[in-house]
Amino acid sequence: MQVTATQAKNRFGAICAQAKVGPVFVEKDGRIDTVIVSAKQFSELQAASHSQTLAQRKTQFEQTHGAWITEQNQRFEANGLWCDDMRVW
Repeated sequence: MQVTATQAKNRFGAICAQAKVGPVFVEKDGRIDTVIVSAKQFSELQAASHSQTLAQRKTQFEQTHGAWITEQNQRFEANGLWCDDMRVW
């Protein structure tokens, strides 16, 4: 369901009831600004987003950016920090 922000304000109770059936998209200035979902749907979304453990996220990050990390480490070992020659006046 899609409603304007004014409709959502004026019919908030009905919009909350509709959110229990499915998401309600609230439009503001011609664009979707907000989505209203039920507490159950929100809990499911939160659980899905937190399903990966820290170790899994770390492994995924290293797989995605491993080449760049290796390149930066090699550059540091060869040249040091870019600001090593700076002097405070």
